[in-house]
Amino acid sequence: MRAVVTRVVSASVAVDGAVVGELPGPGLLVLLGVTHTDDAATAVRMASRIAGLRILRAPDDPDGARGEVGAVDIGAPVLVVSQFTLYGDTRKGRRPSWSAAAPGDVAEPLVKALVEALRAAGLTVATGVFGAMMAVTSVNDGPFTLVLDV
Repeated sequence: MRAVVTRVVSASVAVDGAVVGELPGPGLLVLLGVTHTDDAATAVRMASRIAGLRILRAPDDPDGARGEVGAVDIGAPVLVVSQFTLYGDTRKGRRPSWSAAAPGDVAEPLVKALVEALRAAGLTVATGVFGAMMAVTSVNDGPFTLVLDV
């Protein structure tokens, strides 16, 4: 499982021009890719890493650019958007290969498992629509973006 996690001031995702998920305030935007070897335990491990990742500004230090607390520490919201292209292989030619990305019937339940694990940790989680053409909008805070592999 691979995630691109960005600290954001705001973020939303729209399908066919209608917003389907948005953050109610500053938090994390998570683009999430699933590969063939991932399972429910992988989703839970990734959720734990995302929830505890200390990249958010502490409420008593709004100018702290380094990041001091995790989403779970301050109840920051998370927007999760499925992104199979994170497993695109561009080493050969000009057209990416998607063979490392799990098929939708495997990936969708694991994305849902990660979302449920984040919610079980007490976080507010918004999502996109799995498999849809989505327009993601974000205002980065920093910028502060990390790639996580589990």
